[in-house]
Amino acid sequence: MAAPLSIVYFAWVRERVGVSEESLSPPDSVATVADLVTWLSNLDQRHAAAFKDRETVRCAVNHEFADTSTVLRPGDEVAFFPPVTGG
Repeated sequence: MAAPLSIVYFAWVRERVGVSEESLSPPDSVATVADLVTWLSNLDQRHAAAFKDRETVRCAVNHEFADTSTVLRPGDEVAFFPPVTGG
């Protein structure tokens, strides 16, 4: 992936990772959100803790809800957050 991704973390995901945002350039093998989560999980213990229970982490790509099969493009903004409830 030529250009870095802007990765944003919210709520307890941010607390576990230790930063609210980072710019990272994953390897070319990272093509989807699922690939990105796997790659992030292997970066260090903080990222591993944030994505330990992957089913509880939601994602948006460029401000639109996304699932694990969503294809990523260089320069995308990827946000990770816990489930959102309304009232």
